[in-house]
Amino acid sequence: MNENETRKTNYAAIDIGSNAVRLLIKEIKEEQDKAHFSKVLMLRVPLRLGFDVFDIGKISEKKEKNMIRLMKAFRHLMKIYDVKHCRACATSAMRDAKNGMDIIKQIEKKTGVHIDIIDGQEEAKIIYNNHVEHMEDQKGNYMYVDVGGGSTEINLLSEGQLVCSRSYNIGTVRMLNNAVKDSEWERLKNDLAELAKSYPQTNIIGSGGNINKLYRLADKKNKKKMTMQVSVLQELHTRLKALSLEERMEQFGMKPDRADVIIPAGEIFLTIANIIGASYIHVPVIGLSDGIIDELYLQNKNNQPA
Repeated sequence: MNENETRKTNYAAIDIGSNAVRLLIKEIKEEQDKAHFSKVLMLRVPLRLGFDVFDIGKISEKKEKNMIRLMKAFRHLMKIYDVKHCRACATSAMRDAKNGMDIIKQIEKKTGVHIDIIDGQEEAKIIYNNHVEHMEDQKGNYMYVDVGGGSTEINLLSEGQLVCSRSYNIGTVRMLNNAVKDSEWERLKNDLAELAKSYPQTNIIGSGGNINKLYRLADKKNKKKMTMQVSVLQELHTRLKALSLEERMEQFGMKPDRADVIIPAGEIFLTIANIIGASYIHVPVIGLSDGIIDELYLQNKNNQPA
């Protein structure tokens, strides 16, 4: 690329989660040695695959049909927006579904969209790679926590370096379905208690739609540098938990597919914060889709001639 040349390319990420499916399209403008990322389109569709999978172990025929319809719609949108590079990733619900691989084959056959089922470790890695570059202060100890519908991904960062990645089958939709095993909670608590001994004064970087929503609902005077005090989260969680689903929707302007999962999400974050003694949660309001696009861009950049 010439020194004064500007190149614009659209990238897309599809994140097939246990609660919702997202399409994110970003334009990446490259000029000289800098790349500018700007969001072009973000769509979130609450397919709620986990409610099938964590109850009956597979995805129902109705939701399979809706997934195919949705991938066709996403494919058309990507054509309209002239997307050059795309990756679709499926997480916990599709990992656990008995018919997950069969559905993915059907989707590729009928829509041309190839979907990768990624494990918890890869999910954690994609998210970690994305968040490090967005952190202003990389000093000290941070536990990056991504709470999804089917699983919770944890990355421990110390002085900006990744120490370890863990994945737990503890998620908001699993909790609503009473499908989280006691042994999984014990594993999380024991792991984090051990890590807290070696890495004191660890705070949290929170990711996922629920912590983003909780952050926006928190009292603005408590916000500083995109952080939320754990005490503020505890107070907000207590208020939300005391309300019925309908009251949460009415008083806080939530959609039904957010108003139910926000309670178990708060419990997961507060449980982790209490175990490691965190005082605040840093909320950069970005997630897996952003990480997928970051990876695609870097792969493409590394494959280009100088």
